[in-house]
Parts: sequence; structure tokens; C-alpha cells
Amino acid sequence: MNCIAVNDSEQLAAGLRIRTEVFVREQGVPMDLEVDEFDASPDACRHFLALDGETPIGAARWRPYKPGAAKLQRIAVLADHRGKSVGRLLVRAMEADAAARGCTEAILDAQCSAEAFYAKLGYEKVSDETFLDAGILHVRMRHALV
Repeated sequence: MNCIAVNDSEQLAAGLRIRTEVFVREQGVPMDLEVDEFDASPDACRHFLALDGETPIGAARWRPYKPGAAKLQRIAVLADHRGKSVGRLLVRAMEADAAARGCTEAILDAQCSAEAFYAKLGYEKVSDETFLDAGILHVRMRHALV
């Protein structure tokens, strides 16, 4: 398995197919909430694909959030590949990319069901309050990149 930065429309489309499967089909997120202006092109933000050989199995993106902070978003792994460190691979690739571009921290809004996963990667809750995003309970988390 490896992780690549998306650099063309074909790779972007592969990532959007994965996100549609995970978020729209599995979790019931409306398509108009899943896809936004940051999905308009490979350059709209930093998109990543996890690959098993040549096959895309995971997708994620990050974008600038505030000075020095990256916001990791839309981290999705196909069901057959969960539990195989694909999510970890995506998160670590985005963290390294963000750090190389001057970010000193990463922020993410974790589904509450995934909070323990992110905690294992060093993320801490910013507050104990949960909030709804696309009808799913989330918690904000952060991690230092330096």
C-alpha cells in the first residue's frame, strides 16, 4: 500500500467515488453536503489517495484552516480495506504534506465513532462538546505537527 497526492482529474474522480461509497451510500450523507468547492479540481485543496497496487482504496483531503493549521477532511476507506492501517497511512501522508508547507498543527472534525482511532494517532479533543455535521455526531480534535 502507498499514498499519493492527487494531481489529475482521474485521480480526483477515484477519490470522489470512494467518498461517495463511504459517506453517501454507507452513512447516508447527502451528496450536496459531501462534495463542495474544494472538490472542483485537484488544485482546490490537497487531495490524497491510498492505493493497493494500482487500486484506489482510500481518499482524503486537507486544506488551510488558519495560519499554521491544516484541516484534515473527508478521510474515507473502503469497507473491505478497513482495519489494515489505510486510514493511518492517509492521515500521516497529509500531516507530512501539511508540515512541509509550513503547518504546525492539524485540526479535524472526527465522527464520534472514530474518535479512538484519531486518539491513537495523537489527536486530542479540543473540547468535550459534540456537534452534528451532516446528521452525524462529531468532535473537534487537534494534533501538533512539529
